[in-house]
Amino acid sequence: MIMGHGKIQLESIPFEPGKSFRIFSPRLRNTFLWHYHPEFELVYVEADAGIRHVGTHISTYTENDLVFIGGNLPHLNFDYRLRSEYHQIVVQLRCDFLGTALGLTPELSDIAALFKEGSYGIAFYGDTKQAVAGRLKELSVLSPLDQLLQLISILQILAGSAERTMLNHDLESRNFILKDKIRMGAVYEYIDAHYHSDPDVNVVARKVNLTTPAFCRYFKRQTHMTFTDFLNQYRIERAKNLLMQGDNVSETCYAVGLDSLSYFNKLFKALTGENPSDFRKRHNY
Repeated sequence: MIMGHGKIQLESIPFEPGKSFRIFSPRLRNTFLWHYHPEFELVYVEADAGIRHVGTHISTYTENDLVFIGGNLPHLNFDYRLRSEYHQIVVQLRCDFLGTALGLTPELSDIAALFKEGSYGIAFYGDTKQAVAGRLKELSVLSPLDQLLQLISILQILAGSAERTMLNHDLESRNFILKDKIRMGAVYEYIDAHYHSDPDVNVVARKVNLTTPAFCRYFKRQTHMTFTDFLNQYRIERAKNLLMQGDNVSETCYAVGLDSLSYFNKLFKALTGENPSDFRKRHNY
């Protein structure tokens, strides 16, 4: 269940009686669900290309994604705006998952460390992602006890893996977002709704009841970027997503709100290190 409107939304997670975790496959690709919850979450999604937005981190994934998210770290649903068929497995763990055993049992010390690092958001890749994906797909046919044992083995694999990327560098931004849910929720919703047209910093400033100079200071404190830099990064991540789904370079340029192909090429290369046509070819189109 989702609580709230017009702000970062608090998700109230319904656990079955007698269960310390929840396994399901949500389908929310037409919903911009920028939300948070105190429970831990492991997300695996198979799709041709998608957007990963966790905390202040925004990037693109291709083919599949595996992310571990700590409590109260705001994130966007991983299937947002997916155009082709996809499969998603989400595991949500109670805040007291494994109870005091997590802090007192030496054999679980690596998993305890993983839970602390999850506060920053962690994306896994390589053999780790492949191995965990296979185990996640087996969960649905297991008994509740075997599901729990399988989950512990999955968490142990993640805890011991070096094939990981930390998605946020500090917790300051997360805490700042949570203290100001209404403003940051409104800002992200505005950017998502208008990045392809002509976003106006003056409009979004008024939307959150700040003067433009005050908003620019506020936004930079939150994201460590100017509004324009953040908007351009958001556009390029959306562009990568479209290119990986088969759109050509010209279509993509205009679809993300840029009216100059030469500027789009320059911006894309500045932010990704390659031009969009090479990026598109590298993804087999």
